[in-house]
Amino acid sequence: MSVTADPRTDSFVRDSKAEWEDLGAGVRRKILGYSDAMMMTRVAFEKGAVGPLHSHPHSQSAIIESGVFDVTIDGRTERMGKGDGYIVKSNVVHGVVAIEAGVLLDIFTPPREDFLG
Repeated sequence: MSVTADPRTDSFVRDSKAEWEDLGAGVRRKILGYSDAMMMTRVAFEKGAVGPLHSHPHSQSAIIESGVFDVTIDGRTERMGKGDGYIVKSNVVHGVVAIEAGVLLDIFTPPREDFLG
């Protein structure tokens, strides 16, 4: 069995092959894989860490793998936990606050080129 570490070409995603990037303020991200059409990332938050309100042209979906988050999308805030998910349309303002330490699995389409630089 062949295992490659190139997130652009491998169809199989191996968390252990992706490295964490420290974004500061209690937030870390790893890029799990991407193609021309989509990107999958994992983002870890310490308790109290904030993913500030922002927008981007990418559509985004997320699943909460662990923890509890206050998720705000287009001015509406919901408290969400493990197994819950959300979808953010292109250019809609959104952000999160980690009520408990936790991890999000984010999927973007198209890929976030700004994450690759």
